[in-house]
Amino acid sequence: MGAPHGDGTQLLLYGRRRGRALRKGQQRLIAARLPQLRFDIPPSGTILARALFAYPVAGVWLELGFGGGEHLAAQAEANPTLGLIGAEVFENGIAKLVRKIERHALSNIRIFADDARALVAALAPASIARVFILFPDPWPKERHKKRRLLSRALLDDLARAMEDNGELRLATDDVDYARAMLERALGHADFRWLAARARDWRERTADWPPTRYEEKALAQGRQPVYLRFARRARSA
Repeated sequence: MGAPHGDGTQLLLYGRRRGRALRKGQQRLIAARLPQLRFDIPPSGTILARALFAYPVAGVWLELGFGGGEHLAAQAEANPTLGLIGAEVFENGIAKLVRKIERHALSNIRIFADDARALVAALAPASIARVFILFPDPWPKERHKKRRLLSRALLDDLARAMEDNGELRLATDDVDYARAMLERALGHADFRWLAARARDWRERTADWPPTRYEEKALAQGRQPVYLRFARRARSA
């Protein structure tokens, strides 16, 4: 799936859906568990986030592009009273998350296995307390930068979907993308930067588990940037 382009066509927003073929055990696990975890946009066109879970949750957090699911699973395990939604199109990453859900008996995760932007656009207003966009594809070539996940349109949809004072967390190890993230979020009237000093964007907070992409970046000598923004309170 893609996002509408200026000429009415669909703009591809991601690369591959599949990598290495899933092992038979992964295939069996996906077949057995994914139907219980996955959801799609309903005919009404509006997703009521809290209603996705089998029991009442204190709030809902959302991760767009969860990769191998290590951050999402860690947050779900650390915050059992919350509901966690993860969006990812890559089949191998979904399989890894489902395995983590099974291994740790996590009941508070739901999966949207399609384009993250369609999910955000369909969320009910003020229904998400925290959003994570961690190490998204930087699409470094100039002609591909329009495919980057964080755009003005996505920020508009996030601002509508997030609760007042909800937190948006961004991370990247790509210097150019970090500049673009900061420029776009700072330039959006509905978000304010939470950094008070330089170390606030150089270090993760204690409640921010690492991802394998971060570990790979650090191993290769690249310094990630961690950005935290709050959704400004709506006018009365």
